[in-house]
Amino acid sequence: MPAEQRTITVFLVDDHDIVRRGVGALFASEPDIEVAGEAADAAGALARIPAVEPDVALLDVRLPDGSGVEVCRELRSQRPELACLMLTSYADDEALYASVMAGASGYVLKQIHGADLVGAVRTVAAGDSLLDPRSTARIMRRMREEAERKDPLAALSGQERRVFELIGEGLTNRQIGERVFLAEKTVKNYVTNILAKLGMERRTQAAVYAARLKSEESGGGTY
Repeated sequence: MPAEQRTITVFLVDDHDIVRRGVGALFASEPDIEVAGEAADAAGALARIPAVEPDVALLDVRLPDGSGVEVCRELRSQRPELACLMLTSYADDEALYASVMAGASGYVLKQIHGADLVGAVRTVAAGDSLLDPRSTARIMRRMREEAERKDPLAALSGQERRVFELIGEGLTNRQIGERVFLAEKTVKNYVTNILAKLGMERRTQAAVYAARLKSEESGGGTY
């Protein structure tokens, strides 16, 4: 091993002994990777990993006493520099999203080839993330959906929000145009776009919805 090559310490967390043995044997054949410890459940992981201080924690998503995702979140809150690599048997969008939100650096399936798993450990140990383009796209879509749930008007531009608010006040297109300095025809186009983005067919629906959101805001909600 070259003198400048640093040894990467890895902690294995999986409830299947055969998985831990197999992965451990794989890493033992690599000159720059060393298994620093292992655990079969969340409790063991949370008790041992802080003491061992490995570079990488390889975490099974599903553990008998909890979730590898929660273990990741807890460990990263204590030691942000720890790289967590999630290992799972299933391609699950929910688990992928939860893992990334918990601070995981990567997410791989147990069907991964040995050489690819070794490469994944080296990647996250170097401080890089390990998400393929399709996974990244799914994460971004989920984040947009989350934002829209928190903000019902997330799809609207700033000007569309303003027009929507004025619709809720009962103003006509001409009155709205005078208020925001737009031509009546332009306002009509804005209204059409707003209805389409909110999945509505009639202006009255938008007016009622705007009034309801305004009421929720005054009562402590978000508008």
